Amino acid sequence: MAKILVIDDNLEICNLLKRFLTHKGHEVETTLSGMNGLEFVKKEKYDLILCDFKLRDIEGPEILQEVKKISPETKLAIITGYSDVRVAVEVMKKGAFDYVVKPLIPDEILSLIDRAINTPTVVDVKKDIVSKKELKSINQQNFGGSDYIWGKDLASKNLLKEVSLVAPTNFSVIIYGESGAGKENIARTIHNLSERKDKPFIPIDCGALTKDLAGSELWGHEKGAFTGAASAKEGQFELADGGTIFLDEIGNLSYEIQIGLLRLVQEKKLRRIGGVKDKTIDVRIIVASNENLKNAVEKGRFREDLFYRFNEFTINVPSLRERGKDILLFANHFLDAANMELKKNVLGFSKEVSTLFMNYEWPGNLREMRNTIRRSLLLTDGKEVEISAIPHEIVHANKFAFREDNDASKSHRPEIVKKPQEEAVDLKEIAAQAEAEAIRKVLIENHFNKTKAAKQLGIDRKTLFNKIKQHDIL
Repeated sequence: MAKILVIDDNLEICNLLKRFLTHKGHEVETTLSGMNGLEFVKKEKYDLILCDFKLRDIEGPEILQEVKKISPETKLAIITGYSDVRVAVEVMKKGAFDYVVKPLIPDEILSLIDRAINTPTVVDVKKDIVSKKELKSINQQNFGGSDYIWGKDLASKNLLKEVSLVAPTNFSVIIYGESGAGKENIARTIHNLSERKDKPFIPIDCGALTKDLAGSELWGHEKGAFTGAASAKEGQFELADGGTIFLDEIGNLSYEIQIGLLRLVQEKKLRRIGGVKDKTIDVRIIVASNENLKNAVEKGRFREDLFYRFNEFTINVPSLRERGKDILLFANHFLDAANMELKKNVLGFSKEVSTLFMNYEWPGNLREMRNTIRRSLLLTDGKEVEISAIPHEIVHANKFAFREDNDASKSHRPEIVKKPQEEAVDLKEIAAQAEAEAIRKVLIENHFNKTKAAKQLGIDRKTLFNKIKQHDIL
């Protein structure tokens, strides 16, 4: 049972909520005035305050500020109209627990109350922000997985601070970042630092879900629901119950699937395809995109209401070229992993290779670096990785880089000293290098799925295999 205060200048909403929530066993008080509501808070302790965003005497954000001063442990949720959702999200960033949109849905209100009772308060969360000692511990425990480490540069430290702040909450999170920047590792770290760490973490590549099978994969299906459904199947959301689900490249989901996802987020219920019963689930949703979802909303490709449901907290993962001295830290981490995998004992990189790594743009980010180092180690017989073992398109990237350099982003990198013999390169060689780089880039983007890569390049699979062999692309 929760003790709840409803502040709304609409008498009908106050009476409706009081009758409904009292019937559900909660203790409810109501008031039509924001100032009166603050007086209530001074006299009583409430688990949750449901406060209208726009009141006649004082607005919801001002009430939030005062409640945090009077009773920091009390959670406050904003009641808002659809047109004010954007502002409500901003209020959440200032400390509101959640928001609900009119017209009010009974199950959504009950779900909000349940989460309010079982979620640590903001005061508790602040205690969980990691210290310098804990930052080191997180690096050592490898919360993000074996392919990821936390760096020491300012960009890495700021990223980890954001992760440690949101991890103990139940906030939905949008993670933005370029392909290969480590978005899934960030999501996994959030899960592993949360109270859900002992429950499943299920990553899903939305770009790999076909329109026809996406519903079955996410919600599950009953036997006979469609042709080929020989038996019932649990969906990924059912499998993730109690834990975290990570939806990578969320913008690739069809509009129909987005509608089903919105219902699940709002009501915390799902129904299998072909099913007749709803199942209540408790899943934290983390989504990722290399495109700003707000732009996708403006273009009509992503539902606005779903965007605001997910946009409770945003994390921007810096690209590898923005990680400063951590570039070489990551390189040595992947070197150690490759040594173990290939049973080698290469001690490091030559000075020329280190300088090259600091200057290279790394369009494929960590994924590209990992693959580059594995390939280079395979070609290395000595104690250091030499420039001769590095792929040609990386060594000569400056010769066919057509985009403008961002001087600000390269301010920390030493310049490569070009050898005289590198200056004279014939057009045929440059064309071959450019083709090799284009093929490698598309392969990286498609996780080395050759069928998808060939389709994107506009060639058949056999031609792609021949070109991979021709250019020695591992």
